[in-house]
Amino acid sequence: MSLLLEGVRILAISQFGAGPFASMMLAELGAEIIKIEDPSVGGDVSRSVPPYNLEGDSLYFQSFNRNKKSITLNLKSSEGQQIFHRLVKVSHAVFNNLRGDQVAKLGLDYAALQKVNPRIVCCSLSGFGTTGERASEPGYDYLMQAFTGYMSMTGDPSAPPATCGVSVIDHAAGFAAALGLVAALYSAEKTGVGRNVEVSLIDTAVSMLTYLAIWNLNKGFKPVRRPGSAHQTLVPVQTFQTQDSHIVLFCAKEKFWQELCVAMGVPRMATDERFKNFPARHENREATVAAVQNILLTKTTSEWLQLLRGKVPCAPVNDLAQALSDPFLQEREMIVETQHPVFGKVKQVGGPFKVSEAEVCHHRAPTMGEHTAQVLKDYLGYDEQQIEALSKKRIV
Repeated sequence: MSLLLEGVRILAISQFGAGPFASMMLAELGAEIIKIEDPSVGGDVSRSVPPYNLEGDSLYFQSFNRNKKSITLNLKSSEGQQIFHRLVKVSHAVFNNLRGDQVAKLGLDYAALQKVNPRIVCCSLSGFGTTGERASEPGYDYLMQAFTGYMSMTGDPSAPPATCGVSVIDHAAGFAAALGLVAALYSAEKTGVGRNVEVSLIDTAVSMLTYLAIWNLNKGFKPVRRPGSAHQTLVPVQTFQTQDSHIVLFCAKEKFWQELCVAMGVPRMATDERFKNFPARHENREATVAAVQNILLTKTTSEWLQLLRGKVPCAPVNDLAQALSDPFLQEREMIVETQHPVFGKVKQVGGPFKVSEAEVCHHRAPTMGEHTAQVLKDYLGYDEQQIEALSKKRIV
């Protein structure tokens, strides 16, 4: 049983989070990802990210580079460029997550590589894109959450603006880049002509503002931070305190509000003029939330979940350990294991894809340059002596 992208070879020049996440999702679907690492700087910087790191590797690195190959190659040398171009000839795509201004300078765009392979797809994932006055600036998830308004809408109104606890823009941009790259591969398969695909963190962040952006651009809507991380307009959609912890309710349909009132033992509240529909509850937000909150304090989260699950969208506010130990994740095969020579058995989260008639195998992230000899031999015909000579010159 083959995977969807089996037979697709992608050269990846990327490090840290967003880029490696994108290529790992492609690897999850069966693509052969050849990670190119610069030996002069110790490869991907995430190999040294604490707290669980050792020389040349870390659990952070393992979380983003499963199922890949690693070769060392100095792209700043002429011989390194020659080897790279030979690899481009036998590959389908080149992916990078460098600063936007570096892509053309290093010859990683279609304008440079079409001469080597006219079918090649060149995908760039950067902070601010490859054009414009900010192309030369490094971009990171935290910066984007600040720059594009996310932080102004996140957190309790009595506290400073906050970021999401996970690098959500990095990961979303990774998915966007993977999607764009696959779409361009599909086009190249039909036409025989490759192209550039560009994704940036800032464009991704702005694109996800969706309904908040259209409200603001057209009606001047100003989102605010609300207690309980409440939804801007739907009520009740937020976190509530229970007798022992917290629960999230999401009454996104009128029937959910009605079911909630029944479960709380106050069915008449559903038809109260102040609460009878979305506009009324929005107008009377404080009264609605206070009424619900007073009732929810009478039982534990577990008790409320038993009453509400299957009737009203709800969830406990888990900590990370509680979330990862939920049996449902095992059911969904979302906790996978790899074997590492030093870390031993490494548990980590799997990819989100469930593809019929395809069995996914998970392999640890590679050591730096682990596959250099194999790739040079198998794809370019180098022998041991040639590889040793390149190593001595620090080309690989």
